[in-house]
Amino acid sequence: MTRPRTFVRDRVLRLAGLVSSILLSVPACAQQAQPLDARFLLGVGTHQGLGGPVSARGYVPAENIAQIKQLGLNSFRDDFPWSDFETAGRRMGFAPRLGRLEAQVRSGVARPLLILAFGHHLVPNSSPPTTDEARRRFADYAAAAAQSVVTQHPMFELWNEWNLAAKKDAAFSPENYLALAEVTRPAVKRVAPNAPFIVGALGDDPGWTWTEKMLRTGILQHADGASIHLYNFCMGPSKRTSAEIIDRLTAFHRLVGQASGNPDFPIYVTETGWTTATNKCGVSEQAQADNTAQLILWASTATRWLKGMWLYELKDSGKNPSELEDNFGLYRFDNSPKPVACAAQGAWAFIRSSLSAERRELASGVVSINASTASGGRVAVWSEAPDRRYEIRLKGDPQGATVAMPCDSTARPASGAWIPVSSTPVLIAANDSAIPALEIRPAR
Repeated sequence: MTRPRTFVRDRVLRLAGLVSSILLSVPACAQQAQPLDARFLLGVGTHQGLGGPVSARGYVPAENIAQIKQLGLNSFRDDFPWSDFETAGRRMGFAPRLGRLEAQVRSGVARPLLILAFGHHLVPNSSPPTTDEARRRFADYAAAAAQSVVTQHPMFELWNEWNLAAKKDAAFSPENYLALAEVTRPAVKRVAPNAPFIVGALGDDPGWTWTEKMLRTGILQHADGASIHLYNFCMGPSKRTSAEIIDRLTAFHRLVGQASGNPDFPIYVTETGWTTATNKCGVSEQAQADNTAQLILWASTATRWLKGMWLYELKDSGKNPSELEDNFGLYRFDNSPKPVACAAQGAWAFIRSSLSAERRELASGVVSINASTASGGRVAVWSEAPDRRYEIRLKGDPQGATVAMPCDSTARPASGAWIPVSSTPVLIAANDSAIPALEIRPAR
């Protein structure tokens, strides 16, 4: 059927307008995309808030601030104990016992995630708070604590591993945790409305028994996020991997999504890491480094719901080589770096500018993280099965592509040579926007 010329012309004009709007929208969307470090927190646990003016764990603010800067992290997590912030006569504020914490928070080195926790020796029924009066006093402390640091854009976590204390004391029940959240969150929000208030801080919970009880209370209605601590250092040696952590985190994500009705409900891993203790639960320093780098790179693919991760901990807390708790650090007790320090720094530097990222499997047990950045495509590759050896190389040999490991000081040209794949991630960067395509073969 013949169309009037005006009708055809109008359709052409509308079509041209639609095409131009689509073309215009592509760079506009690209401009709106945020780099990873603007939408995800990679932090580290520190111990400035415990132990008084001099830390038996060896924490010294000036040294630790410098380490956080060197690592390039954008957050830290520390304790903000009620009993040290509220002194006799209900005076609230940074007393000398919290001088180290105050120095680190006020330095502005990174965004503080502060743990509101622990009972008060002058407040009955406060460890944990189990009466209306004890809860009201806790909420008063939480509000004053939040007010004291509000200019540093803080985040707050309610207690630390409440569920582990429940094993010894029935007062640490899901119902009492809910009651504490119900009064504490509004008190914090009145003075720091933009500060995320996170619940959970869940320690090891086989089978998710306690976690499911907590979620059934409806506590997520009184939270801006849910947090969990993930460790596997005392599992069988083959399970002490980043892959096991990712599997459990993914299961937690499903539980939280079902309980909240929101598949993207914010989740925070507020402790994770590996101890290098020389006992049956420790891993080698290289395994600690590889696991940590893998976890950081993978996290870039889950930021629709995963909003932050804090490595435990910044430095070793003691000098006994066989003691579990003494050997989680990125730095040793004497502040010399372990391999994990440069592994975390290098993996984060590689991925922190990514605008989007996805996980793929190149072969059985060989993982790739494919990321786009404003300056070009990136690929990270590693093997989850150390006994299976592969090699990769770039297809088409793109100009200017480089390859490095997380701890390398400089990258080298990623020429046509085959590159061995191991548990240490291989980091490939290209100058153009296309994500480099790879060939893979079993190692010869």
